[in-house]
Amino acid sequence: MRLEPLSHELHYDSLLAACTAPGAAERFRYLFEGPQGPAELTTWFRRVQGLEDPLFYAVIDRASGRCEGRQALMRIVPEHGVIELGSIFWGAAIARTRVATEALYLSASYVFDELGYRRFEWKCDALNQPSRRAALRFGFQFESVFRQHMVVKGLNRDTAWFAMLDGDWPRLRAGYQAWLAPENFGPDGRQRRRLGEVLAGD
Repeated sequence: MRLEPLSHELHYDSLLAACTAPGAAERFRYLFEGPQGPAELTTWFRRVQGLEDPLFYAVIDRASGRCEGRQALMRIVPEHGVIELGSIFWGAAIARTRVATEALYLSASYVFDELGYRRFEWKCDALNQPSRRAALRFGFQFESVFRQHMVVKGLNRDTAWFAMLDGDWPRLRAGYQAWLAPENFGPDGRQRRRLGEVLAGD
């Protein structure tokens, strides 16, 4: 897969298909915006395209060449070397697949290896158990729950905070590279070892 700057011209049609596929509405449950049909997605593109924070990327599945999701680098604080990955929508075609994991890995590698940042954050609604499990599976460490951290869709949101640090990254990078290696996948494309096991050194 690859990440590329989000573009209405290049990515609208395939992202719309991902955003309106069966089950996609549930993936918007904990996002700041609601489900995105044609009108909503057009308005959203007008609002976010060209922003530097959040800085949105299209998640491209190389096998199909289609944009199957989007994610953003956000709350960027260069003076402290801190950045967050958020506003993630991974469509059904890539959620919980090698593509989504590689999208996370490429972002982390960019943050630590190219930008030289110190801290990479993941935050989610404390009620969002799939996102909390994903953060741990990806190698982030749970830090705390900030109670009534914000208001989202008119409701109080407690926010669970996770992070990985530059000191964690050499170990995690090696684990990601081992997990993503072709030999970790069988002829049917299934993983031989789970990501959590590889990152933990099991």
